[in-house]
Amino acid sequence: MSGPKVAMTKVFVSGLQVQAQIGVYRHEIGRVQPLVVDVELDVPTAGAERLADTLNYETILKAAQAVAAEGHIGLVETFAERLARACLDDARVTRARVRVEKPLALAPHAVGAGVEITLVR
Repeated sequence: MSGPKVAMTKVFVSGLQVQAQIGVYRHEIGRVQPLVVDVELDVPTAGAERLADTLNYETILKAAQAVAAEGHIGLVETFAERLARACLDDARVTRARVRVEKPLALAPHAVGAGVEITLVR
């Protein structure tokens, strides 16, 4: 009988604060507003003992900041998909789930509104 095998590891970052120019309404054009981003990636890391064996969390932070730095984005769906695709640039990632929340979207009636997208290789 062989030992247990790790089929997949979930690497995640939650509650990532990103400032972005985002929105389709006139009052959103040309201004920055906060986003709260959660990312969950499936990465095969069986036997990982070194950072090089897995995916560094900082990669997710840098990818989110890079998407925000690209300039104005109309929809949170677009932001989420761009970030998910950036995460899939690492060939080891087999699935990327990205949730993007706009805390000010329905304020003061809701604490946030947004989308979640999942891309699978």
